Amino acid sequence: MSTVVYGIKNCNTIKKVLIWLEAKNQPFSFHDYRKNGINQNMLKKFIKELGWERLVNKQGTIFRALSKEQKNNLNEFNAIALMLIQPTIIKRPVLEHEGHYYLGFKLDEYAVIFGE
Repeated sequence: MSTVVYGIKNCNTIKKVLIWLEAKNQPFSFHDYRKNGINQNMLKKFIKELGWERLVNKQGTIFRALSKEQKNNLNEFNAIALMLIQPTIIKRPVLEHEGHYYLGFKLDEYAVIFGE
C-alpha cells in the first residue's frame, strides 16, 4: 500500500492530514512542493484524475492576486504554467493512494479510502 501526501508543510490542512494519518497508523510519505518541487509530469497525473480546474485553489491569496485578465483567460495550459511557477496555488492536499488521486481533506472520504 503506497500513500503520498502532496502539499506544503506549513499549510494547516496538510498538518491535519498528517496528524490524522499518523493517528490511524497509516504509512505515508510527504512531498513538499517547496522542498521537493513539482514538475509537469506530476501535474499531468493530477490533472488526468482530478481536472485542472479543481486543482487551482481559487480561495488562496495567489489566485486572488491574479489580474482579472489572468483569471478570465485561465485554461489548462496557463494553469499548468502557473502551478509550476507558484505551486502554492495548488489546492491541498493532493493525496495519492494505491494509484488513485484525491483532493482535499474530508474525514468521511478518508475513512472510506483507508477502510476505517
